[in-house]
Amino acid sequence: MQVAIVVYPGFTALDVLGPYEVLGRLPDTEVVFVAERPGLVVNDLGSLSVYAVATYADVSEPDIVLVGGGAGQQDQMAADGPLIEWLRAVDRTTTWTTSVCTGAFVLAAAGLLTGRRATTHWAGLDMLTGFGVTPVKDRVVIDGHYATAAGVSAGIDMALILAGRIMGDEAAQAVQLIIEYAPEPPYQAGSVDTAPPSVVERAGRMLSP
Repeated sequence: MQVAIVVYPGFTALDVLGPYEVLGRLPDTEVVFVAERPGLVVNDLGSLSVYAVATYADVSEPDIVLVGGGAGQQDQMAADGPLIEWLRAVDRTTTWTTSVCTGAFVLAAAGLLTGRRATTHWAGLDMLTGFGVTPVKDRVVIDGHYATAAGVSAGIDMALILAGRIMGDEAAQAVQLIIEYAPEPPYQAGSVDTAPPSVVERAGRMLSP
C-alpha cells in the first residue's frame, strides 16, 4: 500500500506528521511525501522542514492521498494548479482521498467534495458551503472514499479510523498503543463548545492574518 502525503510551503506540521506516525507503521506500507518540486518544504511556522522525495508526476496511483492544511493552503487552490490537477487525476483510483484541517478546502477546490459531507478546522467550517460541501461538526467525517478530519490533532484520529478499516481494529489498536495515543489534555479548551468565550476570542485573534 502506498500513502502519498502532500507537503507545500506553509503546511501545518501536525496535520501531516500525525497521520504519518499512524499510517507509516502499518505492515507493507510505503509513505511518500510529495510536492510540486522535490526537496525541503518549510512549514507555516518557518522552523520545520519536511523533505519531499517525489513530485506529483512521480506518484501516479497512490492508495491513500492525504492533504493537510496550513497558511500556504490558499496558494494551492488555483483551479489549474499542479496540486489540484494531480488530485483530480489520482482520485480516480485511490482507495482513500483524505484531508486534515483546512486541507479540506484543497479537496473542495478540486471539486472532489461537491455534494458530500466534510469537516475542517472550526474557524472555517461554514465556508465549506461555498464549495457545495455540507459542513459537519464532527472530528472525523467519512463520505464515500473521502475522509476529512477537523483541526490539526484530529488527523491522528482519522488515521487510526482508516487503519482499522484497512488492516482491522486490532492492527489499528496496536499502532495506537505503540504511539501511546491516550489523550489527557490539561485543559478542556480543545473545542469551541468547551473553551471559555475569552479563549475562543483570543484564538480567533491569533488566527487572523
